[in-house]
Parts: sequence; structure tokens; C-alpha cells
Amino acid sequence: MGAKEKNPTSKVARKQKMTMAKKADRHILYQNSVQCVEAEIDFVDETFEALRERKANLIREDFCGTANTSCEWIRRRDTNRAFGVDLCGDTLQWGRDHNIAALPSASRTRLSLIQDNVLTVATDPVDALLAMNFSYWCFKDRDTLRNYFVHARESLVDDGIMFLDAFGGYEAFCLMEEPRQCEGFTYVWDQADYNPINGDATCKIHFKFRDGSSLMDAFVYEWRLWTLPEIQELLLEAGFAHVTVFWDSTEDGDGVYLPETVGEPDAGWLCYIVAEK
Repeated sequence: MGAKEKNPTSKVARKQKMTMAKKADRHILYQNSVQCVEAEIDFVDETFEALRERKANLIREDFCGTANTSCEWIRRRDTNRAFGVDLCGDTLQWGRDHNIAALPSASRTRLSLIQDNVLTVATDPVDALLAMNFSYWCFKDRDTLRNYFVHARESLVDDGIMFLDAFGGYEAFCLMEEPRQCEGFTYVWDQADYNPINGDATCKIHFKFRDGSSLMDAFVYEWRLWTLPEIQELLLEAGFAHVTVFWDSTEDGDGVYLPETVGEPDAGWLCYIVAEK
């Protein structure tokens, strides 16, 4: 009797199970669809110099995740240094393996990643402290958010500046999905839940691919949907001397942010908040 024939379809079946979603790296997808670290660092660098008439050298990136923004800061000047702070050790390690490893070897020592709580972490005083991508919205009550701002202010040098971002608009309170086509995949922003009584919101990011596969709940955020007046009030209560909203003042929304006291009541908007010590 001849040797038993192996199933010729088993190998093909295994290959077919390797969908684009299963091959995807959620951190790479996030960096390619959500972040534009070049524009973000342009704003921080130019605004700091305009306000302080000097260059910032040392920054701290709170909620840094993969430290993509900190790496961009390191690339800008040989004198730049950065701390990146995040609670998630796995995400920090991904940043070391992918983003920091991509820096020139001589530059890597200028960036320190710290696994710690931004409410209590201790670092050298920094010129600028960044809390971007709305991550500080994880603090859902006024006392905790104010305490974070107090600690952030204490972490700055005497003329230091804190940089934050925020989003809003009347659609921010709606349950909705917003897809956006990116190179090789579709990014989906999902406002999955909102409680108008206490402001709690659940937002998610999904990724969909041309082979029909999808990476659902790639990122899930449990936030409070803070408004700009609340954020500004809490920053001032925390001791910051001046708080300014930088609004996208162009009609086509091309990301030119200028200091404003009046904004358009659009369906959706993004802005920067600059808090001076």
C-alpha cells in the first residue's frame, strides 16, 4: 500500500486564514492614520519660540504611547532631549523596538522612556510638556484633572509651557462612525457611547482592509468629553498664568492654528491649548 497522501488543501487553507487584518500591526496603523508628528512638533517648536524668544530643548511627552512624537523632537536638533511617560510597558517596548531603534545610535540616549503614572512621575524640569491626542480625558472628574495640571505645571521650568489638544463640535456628542480612506486601509473613528448626564464617552478606532477583513476595537478609549471652557478653567485653577486656545482659522481647515477667543460652532473641530506657567 502506498504512503498516505497528505491533504493538499491544508497549506492553502492556512495561508487563506492570514488576512490583512491578522498581518497588521495596530501601532503602525495608528501612527499612519492618526498622528502627524511633524506638524505637531512644528507647532510646539514655533509657538514656544514665539512666546519665549528662545528654543525649547527638553520636553516631556505624557501618555506617550510609542513615543513617536518624542522621536520627532529628537530628530529636530542635536541639542534636543525628551522624556516619554506612559503606563503601558508593552507599548513603550514597541516604541523602543520600532521608533527609537530607527533613530541614529548617537541620538537614542537623548530620549528616556519611563513607565509611570503621569499624576506622580518625577523628571527633571522641562521646557515644554505635551499631553496630546486627548489622552488626558481619561481623568473624568475635575479634582483629578486639576491635580494632573498642577503636577504638570510643577514639572516645568520657570518659563515652561504645557501643550494640549482638544476636539469638539456638536457632532462630538453624537453616536456615529466616521470612516477615512488611508493608504492600504480604511480608518474608522467610532463614537460608540455618550452619557450626557456625566459626560462619559466611549470612542473606538477600527481598521478595515481591502480583502474584507477588519481589526475591530484596535483602540478603545473611556473618556470624559471635556469642553474648552472647562479645560481652560481647570488650567487656570491649577496655577497657569495664561491659557490660550489656538484655533484652525482657515476656511478649508488646513491646520493653520492661531490664537483666538472666538471659534466657529462647527460640527467638528480640533484645536491646541497652550498653558504658560
